[in-house]
Amino acid sequence: MSQRQAAKNLGVHNSTISRELRRNATGEGYEPEMAQCRSNDRRRTAWKWTKRLPSMVNIVAKQLREEWSPEQISGFMAPLIGIGVSHQWIYSLIWDDKVRGGDLWRHLRQPKRRSKHRAHAKSAGLGKIPNRVGIEHRPADVDDRLMIGHWEGDTVLKGHKQSGLVTLVERRSGYLLAARLSHITAELTQKAMIRLLTPRRGAVKTVTLDNGSEFANHEAVAKAVSASIYFCDPYCSGQRGTNENTNGLIRQYYPKGTDFRQVTDGELRKVVKKLNDRPRKRLGYRTPAQVFLGEYSGALDTAGAALIT
Repeated sequence: MSQRQAAKNLGVHNSTISRELRRNATGEGYEPEMAQCRSNDRRRTAWKWTKRLPSMVNIVAKQLREEWSPEQISGFMAPLIGIGVSHQWIYSLIWDDKVRGGDLWRHLRQPKRRSKHRAHAKSAGLGKIPNRVGIEHRPADVDDRLMIGHWEGDTVLKGHKQSGLVTLVERRSGYLLAARLSHITAELTQKAMIRLLTPRRGAVKTVTLDNGSEFANHEAVAKAVSASIYFCDPYCSGQRGTNENTNGLIRQYYPKGTDFRQVTDGELRKVVKKLNDRPRKRLGYRTPAQVFLGEYSGALDTAGAALIT
C-alpha cells in the first residue's frame, strides 16, 4: 500500500505514517518490533529535564513579558541555545503559572483563550456533524496550491455565537468571501455559503471547514455548488492557515466584541474589497483579486505554476 492508503485504513493522518517511517525504519525496511525498540530508546534517553531548569523558565517568561507568542519563542530558542521547547510546553507553563497566582497569561495576545488539551481532540465536535469527511481524505494535490478552486471556511464570532461572519478564502489566491450572520445557526450558515459560492461555482472544487456545529448542513452546500467538503482535525486550525490568517486581518476592522448585527452589508463589502485588493508577497505582489479573477477568467496565464520563486 501507499502511505496514504495505509493511513486511511488505520484511521490516522498520512503524515503520521510518514513520520513513523522516517523515525523508526532501518536501511533494511520497517520492522515493528525494532521500531518499538528505537522509539523506547529515544524516549528513555530524551533530555526533557532541561526544559524544567529555572534558567529555561526564566528565558521563556522574559520573552512572554515582551509580548512574544509561544510559537515565536519556540522557533527562536532552538537555533539560539540548541534546546527545543514546543509551544505546547510553553502554554502548559503559562497555565501552571496562573494556577499558582502568576501573571504570564496576561501577556498572551488572547489571554482568555486557553489552548484546548490535545487529548480532547480525537472526539471533539465530530458527533455534531453528520457524514463528516476528514481532511485526510482530501486529494493530495490540494496542498500544492497550484490551481484555484480549493477553499477554506470558518466563522468570526461575537461572544458565544451571538452573531458573526462566515468567511471563505481561496487557498491559492487568498481571495476572500464573507457574509454576515445575525445568529449562528447551521441553516443560516448554509444559506450564506451557498449565496457566496454559487456565482463562482466553476472555481469551487473543495472546501475545508472547521468543526463548528454551524457547518452541520455541509451536505446541502456541497450539493448546491458541486464541491467536495472536508473537515480539519479538531483543534488543528493550522490546517486552514490561509483562512485563519485572513480572519486575523478581518479582526483589524472588527475587533472582538463587535456586534455584527450592527454592521451593514455595505460596510462588510468595503472591508472584503480592501483585503482582496491588497498586494501579497506570496503572490509576487499581485492582489488576491488579480490572481483569482485573472486565473478564473483565463486573463492571467499563471495557473499550474508557482506565483513566486
